[in-house]
Amino acid sequence: MRRELPLWGALTMLCAAVVTAAPAVAEPPPPPPPPLRHVQYIVTADSPFYVDIYYREADPPTWSDYSHNPYQFSPRAQVEVAPEHPWVFDAMLADPDMWAMVTAQSGESPNLTPPTIYCTLAVDGVVLKTDSGPKGALCSLRSW
Repeated sequence: MRRELPLWGALTMLCAAVVTAAPAVAEPPPPPPPPLRHVQYIVTADSPFYVDIYYREADPPTWSDYSHNPYQFSPRAQVEVAPEHPWVFDAMLADPDMWAMVTAQSGESPNLTPPTIYCTLAVDGVVLKTDSGPKGALCSLRSW
């Protein structure tokens, strides 16, 4: 009986060593985020004029985050633009097909005739969208 106890203890220690030495099953690393794309927005006008510009500065985490508060992800700039003084903004977006957007409007100047307003949207140096209008312009890669 005395011989069985040391043998039993040795087997227990051996099993414990094997269990603790077994490699743990690791979770695979998460996939890398998509590469960011360079998006450039340009807004100008035929003549000097103050405009309100809304643009997408960053990708919202989810569609529901965006739909609950779109202005959180669409800053507003109130600037004077002119042919020799365009408004230019560079953003880095993961999904420009979904989120790249700039819109400009003539604002609230009822006594002034607004000039034609122009917008340009380029991704990675390639112009993908242009628009113009007498009271505003919208450049977006998706239909809103």
